[in-house]
Amino acid sequence: MSQFKLCAFADEAGADIQDQIQALNDNNIPFLEVRGVADRNFTKLSIQEAKELKTRLASHDIRIWSIGSPLGKIGITDDFGPHMELFLHTLELARAVEAQCIRLFSFFIPSDKDAAIYRNEVMERLSRFSEAAKGSGVTLCHENEKGIYGDNADRCFDIHRQLPALAAIFDPANFVQCNQDTIKAWELLSPYVKYMHIKDAIQGGAVVPAGKGNGNLPYLLEKYKLQGGTVLTLEPHLKVFSGFEALENGEKISISDEYSYPSQRAAFDAAVSALRVLI
Repeated sequence: MSQFKLCAFADEAGADIQDQIQALNDNNIPFLEVRGVADRNFTKLSIQEAKELKTRLASHDIRIWSIGSPLGKIGITDDFGPHMELFLHTLELARAVEAQCIRLFSFFIPSDKDAAIYRNEVMERLSRFSEAAKGSGVTLCHENEKGIYGDNADRCFDIHRQLPALAAIFDPANFVQCNQDTIKAWELLSPYVKYMHIKDAIQGGAVVPAGKGNGNLPYLLEKYKLQGGTVLTLEPHLKVFSGFEALENGEKISISDEYSYPSQRAAFDAAVSALRVLI
């Protein structure tokens, strides 16, 4: 019996929440990393709407594991005040739906600038998030992502060493897209990893099913398992879905033609199947 607990970004199976519920139930996935709800990001919901969603999901034996927020996906030079307000609201939402984690990022860095210039500002903003979450029972988890301060393993390590209360989400595909060796990245970051995003990619950036790319997923899953890791959040990205571009700072992800699917649901099911083969 696998020790892994499967979770997913079910908005990749369908924008409508009922489609998401159906996809999770059909694939025997009991946990949701909630992101898109109909035409809105979850962080835009009211507390009452979030509680109603929690109740609806519970009636189908689904729990919200984490909030896949866009926090930290603004430019490092953008006004932080409104973003901090969004964070405080998201923290309230997390407590309302009993989510264990909030996924966040470490701010987009101007492409023509050295990231080191903005280190202090990045740490200041992340520390304000961390301080506000203290005592809430919610774990803040930083995801490595192309174009942000924490897009490579060394800067992710810098973040976690500076802010040990901030856990790591390890996303192999994102490291591949940043030309990072995922094994070396794991060796550096594994002590901080709270959970993994299951997404794979080939050199050049095209996203492929888990185990079909250069992310070294079999190796990483074995190492994660050996250190007691449990939760795996499936994030297929195998087919562009409604609103996908907004998730990537206006840039369209390269999708391999070899792994394209006739519908969102077909892509989601294929991603689940690939992961189950690996585990």
